[in-house]
Amino acid sequence: MSDLPKWGIVSTVKAPLREIADFAAYHLELGAHRIILYLDDDVPETFEVLSAHPKLRVIKADAANWRNANRPDRHQPRQTANARHALRRRSRDIDWLAHIDVDEFLWTNSPLDAQLDAMPEQCLTVRIRPVEALSSDGISDIPAGHICFKAFAHDRDTRETQTAAIFPTFGTHLNGGFLSHVAGKVFFRTNNPDLRPRIHNVFLGDEKNPGQQELQETELCHLHAPSLERWLARFDYRLEQGAYRSELAPTRSRARGGFTMHELFSTIIQENGRDGLIAFYNEVCRATPELRARLEAHDLLRCYNLDLSAKREKHFPGLA
Repeated sequence: MSDLPKWGIVSTVKAPLREIADFAAYHLELGAHRIILYLDDDVPETFEVLSAHPKLRVIKADAANWRNANRPDRHQPRQTANARHALRRRSRDIDWLAHIDVDEFLWTNSPLDAQLDAMPEQCLTVRIRPVEALSSDGISDIPAGHICFKAFAHDRDTRETQTAAIFPTFGTHLNGGFLSHVAGKVFFRTNNPDLRPRIHNVFLGDEKNPGQQELQETELCHLHAPSLERWLARFDYRLEQGAYRSELAPTRSRARGGFTMHELFSTIIQENGRDGLIAFYNEVCRATPELRARLEAHDLLRCYNLDLSAKREKHFPGLA
């Protein structure tokens, strides 16, 4: 029997069954011992199919099935509440737990359990840095099944210089060329019930991310805008309540001319409407040969085959 630590994932999900199955099957193949899914919608087929898998723990977390009378109205507080609930109630058989979303996939260059085993005892949290997906729609030279991603430099000055060079029109307004978070997500040990996980960080009392280390051999592949159609379909929600909402911080300080993603997109819409959004997407989010060459010149291009269909068929055979 292996003495390596067991790890698991908790996620609050509101997505079609196939996407949730892709997410679960992928991480089970990666070695997850347990995946805890909180269903933000009550869809009977989704609950039945997922609950049948022995390594999944599926909890109804919609308005009618919330565990008390205080279900948060917004999804971000619900994510935090579910992660804390999982830590207290559902994580007894795992040593490390990560809170990630259904459009995020861990990519490892060495076994994840061994990476976690190498962490010093005082390390209660480990951070996984993100890479963000590029769309390959209409691009013929990317192998079938592969997804290209953009990464970013961790040093802020280097990142700003590179981003301005890689994305000539919009780079000065973006953080690493990313539309979504650059903070990544964290694994945290499950042996301390006083830990309070949030979306991107963990607290122990007033201490943020106690003993944090970086998982150098793991990346968080974020399929935030994998196609123009899917990006536009979710754009209004993200602008009002999600990743582009108005209360989030600017990409750089106001003193240095920074403004928020909400302000950037509102300006694009005001000046050029839908065509402006499409022009933005084509520069920042499409895996054109030109963009890939610029990313590769800075060692910021990643191309991975997540092999989602085959993994889904293995764990959920016959699911279309």
